[in-house]
Amino acid sequence: MSNDTKNGSTNPTPASSNFLRGIIEADLAAGKHEKRVDKDGQPLPTVITRFPPEPNGYLHIGHAKSICLNFGLARDYAGRCNLRFDDTNPTKEEQEYVDTIIDSVKWLGFDWHVGDKEHLYFASDYFDQLYAMAEYLITAGHAYVDSQSADDMAKNRGNFGEAGKNSPFRDRPAAESLDLFRRMKAGEFKDGEHIVRAKIDMASPNMNMRDPAIYRIRHAHHHRTGDAWCVYPMYDYAHPIEDAIENITHSICTLEFQDHRPFYDWVLERLAEGGFFTKPLPHQYEFARLNLTYAITSKRKLLQLVEENIVDGWDDPRMPTIVGIRRRGYTPASIQLFAERIGVAKVDSWIDMSTLEGALRDDLDDKAPRAIAVLRPLKLIIDNFPEDETVECTAPVHPHHPERGNRTFPISKELWIEQEDFMEVPSKGYFRLFPGNKVRLRYGYVVECVGADKDADGNIIAVHCTYFPDSKSGTEGSANYKVKGNLHWVSAAHALEAEVRLYDRLFTDAHPDAGGKDFKLALNPNSKEVITAYVEPGVSAVQADEKLQFERHGYFVADRVDSKAGKPVFNRVVTLKDSWGK
Repeated sequence: MSNDTKNGSTNPTPASSNFLRGIIEADLAAGKHEKRVDKDGQPLPTVITRFPPEPNGYLHIGHAKSICLNFGLARDYAGRCNLRFDDTNPTKEEQEYVDTIIDSVKWLGFDWHVGDKEHLYFASDYFDQLYAMAEYLITAGHAYVDSQSADDMAKNRGNFGEAGKNSPFRDRPAAESLDLFRRMKAGEFKDGEHIVRAKIDMASPNMNMRDPAIYRIRHAHHHRTGDAWCVYPMYDYAHPIEDAIENITHSICTLEFQDHRPFYDWVLERLAEGGFFTKPLPHQYEFARLNLTYAITSKRKLLQLVEENIVDGWDDPRMPTIVGIRRRGYTPASIQLFAERIGVAKVDSWIDMSTLEGALRDDLDDKAPRAIAVLRPLKLIIDNFPEDETVECTAPVHPHHPERGNRTFPISKELWIEQEDFMEVPSKGYFRLFPGNKVRLRYGYVVECVGADKDADGNIIAVHCTYFPDSKSGTEGSANYKVKGNLHWVSAAHALEAEVRLYDRLFTDAHPDAGGKDFKLALNPNSKEVITAYVEPGVSAVQADEKLQFERHGYFVADRVDSKAGKPVFNRVVTLKDSWGK
């Protein structure tokens, strides 16, 4: 398999076989798409896919799977993948969404350039062609202008158990429909006054074939074409035509579009008959969308979370949006690894959140430098340590990569340790600090607990110990001490105080909106906790978006928005182990 990155990033793991790869390989073996040329007479790749988002919102993890699939297949079969914006609905689309989608695809590691040519397209690029083809369908008797009200149209469409009824305007003369369509384009009518429909079969068992709409009136400003148009194509009509114009070989959609495929084929067959396209025509293939537990991906519900201030915006690290998981600390490689692991199926199923988190751990484990952080600090005083003296301690930057060197940090008389590392009366099997017990301060000395200070309410406010000067880690004397406990710590005088945001899953229910449930009832009250922690001093040099492992606690990232030079703010990306497993 090629690792060529011209049309996408290097594949993080060997690609597994799936039914789409089987289809592509069969097409390649049969030479189905060979000897094709573009409008300039240049040879076309034998595999051309596309990622076609509508710019009406922020992409989420499900879109990330589709991006990895479409761009990945094109990469692996020496083809190309187009990025196309299906901007056919001006009332919902904005340039903001175009910009964030472009940024998200790039962040995931993919590109739509081949050589010096950029394969970035918009449905609005084709408005003239789409309109001309609709005129042809009307002239050829394959479409008509319907003047029914929206209510009557819906009533006459029937249902799954009842055939639809022909519109009283279905047999309108082609010349009359064409004249009305042109007047629609000229802006003579109000929204909803007329609509253009394909003439197929109102008795079809497939509701999508019951004279589906192909053009409607929308007096709305378009983010690219301005007010040049007041009629806009419907997605199901525009989509196959865009694929054909762009010479797409394998049009890959999610399963909800399976029942739309007959209309996809009908549009292209009629237009091929009219000489607009030559065979082989694009073919649509469907795969199961990503259903991830403990998450919602409905744009409407995600918008509700934002508008009701349940989360801190579209890039809140608890959101399943690409901007959210990016800010959380997920890496492009971990998303690609996740997409490869879950594969491509023809049947809907649920993927557990732990699979996504596991891919992230596997990616970060080998990459993230280590550091020590104390998240819930308790003062530890070494009574016999000299006042105002420090000793340098050494630890590896990464335990499995000695070539990355060591880091150093001081130990002093007063330290911060975790509150849970001291118990006045230890429970069974507790090997950390309690009066009379010895433990090793990681990378430092062995100490023996001698007592604790309490406030007026009886709360522990400081722990006292003595240390053994000949027990320092890395020295010959350290071998003379056998202890079971090993504690993380930082020097109180030297540690960096840092804001740490402990993020967890946004919902406590694996299927928060299934069966019509109110997803807000499943919100996790502990999905975000902001604390003040102490980290080893070298961490002050960490840059925004840099990931590291706080030993014992998990993987963290310097927040890409709020971190400042010398004053990082950390987001917990993921814990070291899955705490949600049964």
